[in-house]
Amino acid sequence: MSTQTKQPVTIYMEANPNPNSLKFATNQMLVPEGDSFDFPAQEDTKKAPLANKLFDFPFVDRVFYMSNFVTVTKKPEYEWVEIQVQIKDLIKEFLEEGNRVIEFEAEDFIETPNTGENAEIEEQIKNILEEYIKPAVEQDGGAISFHSYDKEPQRVKLLLQGACSGCPSSTITLKAGIENLLKRMLPNDVKEVEAEGV
Repeated sequence: MSTQTKQPVTIYMEANPNPNSLKFATNQMLVPEGDSFDFPAQEDTKKAPLANKLFDFPFVDRVFYMSNFVTVTKKPEYEWVEIQVQIKDLIKEFLEEGNRVIEFEAEDFIETPNTGENAEIEEQIKNILEEYIKPAVEQDGGAISFHSYDKEPQRVKLLLQGACSGCPSSTITLKAGIENLLKRMLPNDVKEVEAEGV
């Protein structure tokens, strides 16, 4: 008779520019590389059992998964020092039991190719984000992804998730960092950058 041994999980916490978010990084991949999942409310967690459990805490305001980390955003009236151990322990226990953080189907990930009139410029924007922006944002426990491009005002809209969502310094990052970079690299195509759904 064999007993199932728990897989040891190491979790370390990292602060980021958003004072209400904390990154809980683990020693294992939680979701496929390059994928991210944002849960602004408990009703969005139907296929995300860990996020669902985290929302049972009254102090959890938002949950975000990417690569090997979970970013938890707390409600502002709580202090991290009072709640971070509870969150860390729940994530550790959940993962050590061998549970998956998300239950997805293969068809959830089928991407339709972009064939619109702006396909070429959109591809260039995505490549710049991938190479220059995403690694730094992910290090802070967030994610940034392309949302849309409007050719007439030459406006790029980006989706900010995880620690970036609601972060006081995200506007500075967006305008001073990302907008300047895109305007410099694509001077004939980009005039402004906006955040979508923040």
